[in-house]
Formats: sequence, C-alpha cells, structure tokens
Amino acid sequence: MKFLGKYLNSLFLFELLKGLRLTGHYFFGKKFTVFYPEEKTPQSHRFRGLHALRRYPNGEERCIACKLCEAVCPALAITIDSAQREDGTRRTTRYDIDLTKCIYCGFCEEACPVDAIVETREFEYHGEQRGDLLMTKEKLLAHGDKCEKDLASDRSRDASYR
Repeated sequence: MKFLGKYLNSLFLFELLKGLRLTGHYFFGKKFTVFYPEEKTPQSHRFRGLHALRRYPNGEERCIACKLCEAVCPALAITIDSAQREDGTRRTTRYDIDLTKCIYCGFCEEACPVDAIVETREFEYHGEQRGDLLMTKEKLLAHGDKCEKDLASDRSRDASYR
C-alpha cells in the first residue's frame, strides 16, 4: 500500500505542484522593496561591520596587548606588536587588521578581555587599493572615537540581555 502511494505521488508530480503553489503565493503576493541608498533597513545592534579600537573615558586606549584577538583570528588578519611603557604596563605599538582577509566572525571581539576591539555597525566602506583596507592602529582609534556613543549604547543593550 505504501508503494502504491509513492507511485501515485511520483506519477502526478505532487511535490512539484506543492512547490509551484508556494512559488505562486510569493509571486502574486505583495512585494517588499528597499530603495537602498535612500532607504535603510533596520539593523541589529549586534551587527558586525567595520572594526574600531575603543578608549577609556580618560582618553587612554583600552588595548593591553594581550594578543588574544591575534591568536583567535581564524583568518590571521590581525597583527599586533607591543612594548612596555615607563609605568610598567604593556601597550600596542602596532595593531593592524587586514580587511581583505577578515571574515567578520567576531572572535576578536569575544576574546578581548577589556572590550578594546569591537565591530561597529558600519558596513558602507570600500577601498580602491589594497592599502586602503589595511586598518592601522591610528585608523582604528579614530573610528572608535567617532563611533563611541553608538558603541557604548550597544554594549549597554548587550549587558541587559545577559
């Protein structure tokens, strides 16, 4: 009996008709179109885009050169060099992220113990040459300073979910 049911389903192309029905439902339904440059779609506060380095409120950079982000990066896109300062603390002298290698996985952000490296919600950026997509420490800090207000609100929103 089971064999007969399978045979009739294949004979009458039942699965094909189910698929065509679903296609027709969306084909004749109301369309949802976003006219991108003029209209923006809502974006999650957890979106992972362009990287930034954050500072403490007193202006000191947060990165302590632990190199956890460099170690956890699966694409090997992060390069860090560090040096010891006069007061005995360790800080970065070089912090580079090659955006042509980066896969925007967020592992660097998760591994950072002081919340120094973050991924912002900015996704509208480009580079015309390969060097344009090499984010140096200065570029990362400048981007972090520009986006600090949004980053702080996103972090407080994340803390309320935990």
